[in-house]
Amino acid sequence: MADPTPARGPVTPAAMRRHPWRTLLALLALALVVLVLLWDWNWFRRPLERAVEARTGRTFDILGDLDVDLGWTTTTVRLDRIRFGNAGWSRQPLMAQAERVELDLAIRPLFARRVVIPELRLTRPQLLLEAHPSGKGGNWQFGEPGEAATEFRRLLVERGHLRYLSARDRTDVRIGVHSIAPAAGRDAAIALVGGGRFRGNAFRIEGRAAPPLQLRDTERPYRIDVRAVAGATRAHARGTLLDPVRLRDFDLRLALSGKNLEDLYPLLGLSMPPTPPYSVDGRLGRDIRGALTTWRYHDFTGRVGDSDLAGDVDVTTGGPRPFFKGDLHSRRLDFDDLAGFVGGAPRPEETTNPELAALAAQRRASPRLLPDTPYRLDKLRAMDADVRLRAQRIDAPKLPLERMDAHLTLKAGLLRLDPLDFGMADGRIRSTVTLDARRSPIRTHADIDATRLTLAKLLPNVKLASDAVGRVGGHVDLTGSGNSIAAMLGSSDGSVALGMGKGQISNLLMEFAGIDVAEIVKFKLTDDRKVPVRCAFADFEVRDGVMKTRALAFDTTDTIVVGSGTIDLGEERLDLTLRPRPKDRSLLALRTPLYVEGAFKQPRVRPDYGRLGLRGAIALALGTITPPAALLATLELGPGENADCGGRYAK
Repeated sequence: MADPTPARGPVTPAAMRRHPWRTLLALLALALVVLVLLWDWNWFRRPLERAVEARTGRTFDILGDLDVDLGWTTTTVRLDRIRFGNAGWSRQPLMAQAERVELDLAIRPLFARRVVIPELRLTRPQLLLEAHPSGKGGNWQFGEPGEAATEFRRLLVERGHLRYLSARDRTDVRIGVHSIAPAAGRDAAIALVGGGRFRGNAFRIEGRAAPPLQLRDTERPYRIDVRAVAGATRAHARGTLLDPVRLRDFDLRLALSGKNLEDLYPLLGLSMPPTPPYSVDGRLGRDIRGALTTWRYHDFTGRVGDSDLAGDVDVTTGGPRPFFKGDLHSRRLDFDDLAGFVGGAPRPEETTNPELAALAAQRRASPRLLPDTPYRLDKLRAMDADVRLRAQRIDAPKLPLERMDAHLTLKAGLLRLDPLDFGMADGRIRSTVTLDARRSPIRTHADIDATRLTLAKLLPNVKLASDAVGRVGGHVDLTGSGNSIAAMLGSSDGSVALGMGKGQISNLLMEFAGIDVAEIVKFKLTDDRKVPVRCAFADFEVRDGVMKTRALAFDTTDTIVVGSGTIDLGEERLDLTLRPRPKDRSLLALRTPLYVEGAFKQPRVRPDYGRLGLRGAIALALGTITPPAALLATLELGPGENADCGGRYAK
């Protein structure tokens, strides 16, 4: 039986005439296949280069191949050896280049005029971000404003390199970046390592951050963990940026440590005093209001030298000068850690750094006592400040300091401490100090009030004064000029007054002052007793750094000691004469003036050896006539009279 299905032979011209549209479609499909297989996509390189140049105003070159893998949902584009030009004002010809750029392009969003790139892969990319010499903007600004943004969803970088250059700030940062193999279902994070110079200071940086494309997502926290080292200064930032593009909302911890807070001046422009090594850790945030940017470092805790330190710090930029505002407190403050404020340095046994240790050694070798390290005028004029520091307890072995409350303001080179308040010896020393660094040399004024200081605590190393009773007060008003503490005091004018009202002191101490041998022996063989103090006062006029006595006396019911002389603050020399005048009679008294003299660093107290020798010679001569007669040379008839204890010192 014959097969009813007609045989299908080759397509004949007749068949083509019977089905023309079917034939055309088949030929087009065949041609498209041949085109895709054989088409050289490099034909589109120049049109693509011109399109990019037109949109950005920069040169764009594809030096390698351009290839395209077409797909119904995603098309992959590969470009080899691309170069993207820099801004015309830059000396660097290229802003970006890469060995290969490979991107996936989503097809469907194109019909809605949206460009979506699900994944961008970069091989050996190099990107230069360069700030404009004027400080406004940089080479990252190009193209027309308001253009539709391209949406990137995933970025992979292989052996990339990022450079940030700002000639104006002397900054040149070079960072290597590489994508870390992601865990299942996660985007690839970025590993960072590099360094360079920041404001002229060498530094290194390393760490990791979330995928860079997350920077465009303001709803998704951007996580970082980065460490940086600049000289001896170290920083560790970790946490999340909640609005990473504008750096507004932070959940970021920042740890800072170094050998000297003064090192922050070249790095951050913050004018800090020299300090021992420090380490702090706190929360970092930022707030922008108009042209002003405020960096907030809050709830920080740490140590500076041997002192604990905590509080809040705000640094505002964008004004005429950076503004540093701080509210600081310490439970235990080592007084040596404040030495840098006056040009001094901690003692060798305290926590220090090589620079301060060298300064301390220099101070020990110097015959002078007052700090002569000059203040840097550029630092005092570099920023404004408003800082409050409160210490609950102060460790100061040579001073009976107990607590401190200091408020410092600095504006355009005018520094003011008001108050500088110390608890001392159960009393209080309150000061107002002004340093005007708007001109050179610095003009300084100090107004100091001391009230109700306990006498025994003021003389902790004098055993015979350990049970003394009395309160000491005083007032200092000095004005001077100079760029160091030594120069300021050495040129000062004003007055210094100290006084004490009624109290008690060791009688043996007073007899030592008067070299009353009989009384000394008596109290050594029996018990010492206290004698009432009627008053004590010292009043000095200060001219050109020389303190000259107007009145000086220590009056007890047993002896009055009166004095006169000078204290030269510029030469750091003492020249005082103390004359004891007993109010009682005594045998074996070698009463003679006492001289307090010499340098501040090595003062000497000595009797008048001439008068002492004369009394001894007379006693020896009388003793050769008849031994009891020798006592006549040491007989003290007690001519001392009471001092006028009226006025403020009698209270």
